Amino acid sequence: MAERSTAAVDVADNSGEQPLTAKADQSTADGVAKNPMRDTDGDEAQGTDAEGSRKPASPPELHSGHKLARRYRLEECVTRLDGFSSWRAVDEKLRRAVGVHVLPADHARARSVLAAARSSALLGDPRFVQVLDAVEENDLVYVVHEWLPDATELTTLLTAGPLEPHDAYQMVSQVASAMAAAHREGLAHLRLNPNAVLRTSTGQWRIRGLAVNAALRGISSDTPQRTDTEAIGALLYAALTQRWPYENDAYGLSGLPKDIGLIAPDQVRAGIHRGLSELAMRALANDGATASRHEAACTTPEELVKAIGEMPRIRPPEPVFTAPPEYQRTTYQQGTYGRPVTHPGAAQPIAPPPPPLQSRTGKALKWAVSALLIAALGLGSWQLADALMDRSGKSNDTNKSQTTDGGGKSDATTPGRLVPVQGARDFDPFSTDHSEKPNDVGKVFDSSPSTYWQTDFYLSPEFGNLKPGVGVILDLGKVQQVGKVTVTFLGQTSVELRSASADAGSEPTSFDAYTKVADGSGTTVVLKPGKALNTRYLLVWLTKLPADGGGHWRGRVADVKVTS
Repeated sequence: MAERSTAAVDVADNSGEQPLTAKADQSTADGVAKNPMRDTDGDEAQGTDAEGSRKPASPPELHSGHKLARRYRLEECVTRLDGFSSWRAVDEKLRRAVGVHVLPADHARARSVLAAARSSALLGDPRFVQVLDAVEENDLVYVVHEWLPDATELTTLLTAGPLEPHDAYQMVSQVASAMAAAHREGLAHLRLNPNAVLRTSTGQWRIRGLAVNAALRGISSDTPQRTDTEAIGALLYAALTQRWPYENDAYGLSGLPKDIGLIAPDQVRAGIHRGLSELAMRALANDGATASRHEAACTTPEELVKAIGEMPRIRPPEPVFTAPPEYQRTTYQQGTYGRPVTHPGAAQPIAPPPPPLQSRTGKALKWAVSALLIAALGLGSWQLADALMDRSGKSNDTNKSQTTDGGGKSDATTPGRLVPVQGARDFDPFSTDHSEKPNDVGKVFDSSPSTYWQTDFYLSPEFGNLKPGVGVILDLGKVQQVGKVTVTFLGQTSVELRSASADAGSEPTSFDAYTKVADGSGTTVVLKPGKALNTRYLLVWLTKLPADGGGHWRGRVADVKVTS
């Protein structure tokens, strides 16, 4: 189970809490009102019966193979704590891995968990692990979220040693800007530790458990912005030093020596980037107890983002190329394979090579070349004669008239005729809002290559593993014969052509109603169905996106032409 750290379920860590948080049930941003029905510490895992006496809120009896909503099949329990459990599961409808938190509906924190999950889902920021569903049914409350099989926890990364300065800079930049965006929407994390920060295979950093992990454990803070800022400082400190910036060991990291207080990272380990060291101290010592050489403390993620922006940009290290070993000829290449080794000072007679093409191999080669030339001459003569006879036959048919039974005019459809697109609609069935830039979708068939419809931005070519694709539905006005569809993109894009049944009375809204008929990849892709196709509705379905040059990926469709 060594790969468990790459998943998007927050494994319980009892190795030590940061000395920043107090027990409660809800994560809020500074200035946002808290739940007046907040649970107390003693009520965290307790329920109340009809007569008012307390009883334990026991975790639901679940097992591997259990299904929720006839869709989410539980595979492996990774956390069981305080009356709730967390699972790796499979979404059998979309055939993908997901994470699931489950707790009884009468649990003291069930209401706050549902509220936190729904608030987090509304944020929709791809820098956070997305909440996909939050449901209460059958005496259970469960929260479904992404599972990232290609991501690695910061905890795991630090087992191999501190991060390089560029990697640490990217981590703190992306995490701080993401948390600043969350706090602007009134959301806090409050459990931002090395287990909650993931690096994907594309080098992007993502945060899991926004608001939800704190709600599951009943954690809150009177100053959530300061709490999250200090947590980011601790993450940067750990990334630079491979040490936890408190006396207690935590998250697989050794704490600082006792009774010496908080010391700067560049005093813990030599060679640490000075600017990052000072940045970590400004975020950690956010109560104003900064050393004399440090600037003002950062007490909010916004202030931390501003401080990062004022730093000189840290560039990635130059690639190191290892010089290849010096080429040495082997005994076989020197032509002495199978012969006695030459001893120093001993003269060896050298046999002269045979004249060119006089050896046995040379004679065979001459005969083979001669046979090929004879065959080529014969084939060329036959093709020339056949071409002359074909030209003669065509000249004899020149004066013949071509007529049809319809009075001399043919009713056959001219191949290659342009089929006008009557309308288009964005198609995003696998997202929560089912919408993807609807205002610009008409630009895909306006015959102007300078305009385009574009998708939202994502953190990988595969839509950040959030969904299998997104596309545009084309309405041809009536059932038409489709010979090919030519799609022009900005950037190398993978695309599928899908079609609805010719019997469809109205535009289908389900992805399963469209059948794949062709696919391709490029900037100008010609999609030809393998057999005759008659339909009214076509789906241009993007499956892999190009980079937009800004560290993200998005698709841009400039033009679509349909021909018969």
